[in-house]
Amino acid sequence: MRNIVFTLIFGFSVAGVAFAAEVPKVLVLGDSLTAGYGLPQAEGFVPQLQAWLTAQGAQAEVINAGVSGDTTAGGASRLDWSLSGGAEALIVNLGGNDMLRGLDPLVARNNLTQILHAAQAEGLPVLLVGMIAPGNYGADYKAQFDAIYPDLSAEFGVLLLPAYFAPIALPDGGIDPAFMQADGIHPNATGVVRIVEAMGPKVLELLAEVKG
Repeated sequence: MRNIVFTLIFGFSVAGVAFAAEVPKVLVLGDSLTAGYGLPQAEGFVPQLQAWLTAQGAQAEVINAGVSGDTTAGGASRLDWSLSGGAEALIVNLGGNDMLRGLDPLVARNNLTQILHAAQAEGLPVLLVGMIAPGNYGADYKAQFDAIYPDLSAEFGVLLLPAYFAPIALPDGGIDPAFMQADGIHPNATGVVRIVEAMGPKVLELLAEVKG
């Protein structure tokens, strides 16, 4: 009898370990929007996305690879290191700082292309999160920057969320200050809730692409 009990306990333990090992890791490569700048830890983007997925019954571990102030160049340079802990899927949420600094859209495009090539080489499904440039840099800059994300999504065949801030945008294209922190750059906790609710279905699509 003792042997039977031991076998059952051991069997359930092994099954539990195997199940845990099968939970896919989703790496979110980003800047302060991903890192959760200005928010209590539990109210940042990654913890809220993790909670949303759990509430949907989705098995996933969301990994925060956000670095405040990072540009697409910074994300590209640290991608290999960020992936060294293992990942089965990748969310790329970069470009906001390139845009805020008025950096050449071609440079941002090239850096994001490098990231997507690396993800492709690793066999990782990707969700690319877009940014929309304001009009103060001129129409040419806006057109070049805004085109980066849909172009690369089509070129690499990856999922696209066209605009990170769309869920808290005003009809005129601005961002509703009610959902922003005092700096006017980062969403507050309520804004993050709206953004996560809009992005969540795309993340479920991403998880569906993870190879078993």
